[in-house]
Amino acid sequence: MTGSKISVRLAGSAAEIGAAAWNACANPAGAADPHPFTRYEFFEALEESGSAVAHTGWRPLHLAVERDARIEGLLPLYLKGHSQGEYVFDHAWADALERAGGAYYPKLQSCVPFTPVTGHRFLISKGAEEKATRTALLAGGAAAVEQLRVSSLHITFPIEEEWQTAGEFGYLQRTDRQFHWENRGYGSFGEFLGELSSSRRKTLRKERSRIHEAGIEFDWLTGHDITEAHWDTFFEFYMDTGGRKWGTPYLTREFFSRIGQNMAEQILLVMARRDGRYIAGALNLSGEGILFGRNWGCIEFVPFLHFETCYYQAIDFAIARGLKKVEAGAQGEHKLLRGYQPVSTYSAHFLAHAGLRRAVADYLQAERDAVAEDIEELGEAGPYKKA
Repeated sequence: MTGSKISVRLAGSAAEIGAAAWNACANPAGAADPHPFTRYEFFEALEESGSAVAHTGWRPLHLAVERDARIEGLLPLYLKGHSQGEYVFDHAWADALERAGGAYYPKLQSCVPFTPVTGHRFLISKGAEEKATRTALLAGGAAAVEQLRVSSLHITFPIEEEWQTAGEFGYLQRTDRQFHWENRGYGSFGEFLGELSSSRRKTLRKERSRIHEAGIEFDWLTGHDITEAHWDTFFEFYMDTGGRKWGTPYLTREFFSRIGQNMAEQILLVMARRDGRYIAGALNLSGEGILFGRNWGCIEFVPFLHFETCYYQAIDFAIARGLKKVEAGAQGEHKLLRGYQPVSTYSAHFLAHAGLRRAVADYLQAERDAVAEDIEELGEAGPYKKA
């Protein structure tokens, strides 16, 4: 628009942006089944529950591009004092800069906290000029690094197109991989098993039968069938397992209540029950035809319970609801043998220190080649029948 004015600012919380403006950027097409992890309601739950706030090392500083006082673009952004809860590991970079006499922290992190899920990071409203808005967000992020005197800006788990745009702008490009399950039009779990090699098919059947023999049954809880009592029970599982895995689990009890109140239609809580008592659970969110596995926990050890609760129940649900994919979170080559295939994930990095930037750029080229080779080899070694 001729004569219109563009400005860029930092907002200290999702609430400062507001639900209407945020979701107009996160879901510009008004989809009935939006990506759950770009919605205002998810960020609001993280921040207002005390899970992603300054005192936990996650100070919200969301970057907003405005035209004539209307928000047209957002880059979810946090000022970080550590590298926890990100799933893209930069500890070696931090060590290198500190050995050279620099300070790596604080840094800026564009992501969904504690959520290694690919999705749009450049949230752009309907009617906005997409390329210009992305450029403004990238330029604004680089300017924020200088203005705040921080070491860097890291954009993690963007879609590939955004990653390419960031690379064209001069951000360093990194790749990694996850394991996702694809629904190839299966009518049942048995049809899915039929595409596996005989040895893998036998293994999966054995693992599932062990759960059945242990007397464990499963409830699929969705929408407003999930009560505060269910969240109390699941939080107990989450704290027990998360405490052993991370030391201090990231999410507060209030976070789960907030997403239960405001995102109930996109939640699947898989709860494992034995003798009338819940012993394990897995939290999933859905959107864009995808089921995203997030958190899990248990209070009893049962062989294969994790695989069943997190992976096989998710596949069963996806088949029953006609979903196209299950994304089961970060890492875990054990997923490969259970029908989940390797896919690329992406991140982009703006490093202010010239020496660190040169060293990381050289490293990332070799790493991208290694990741591509790894994905190819893993795909060939997968559990599916060979053509």
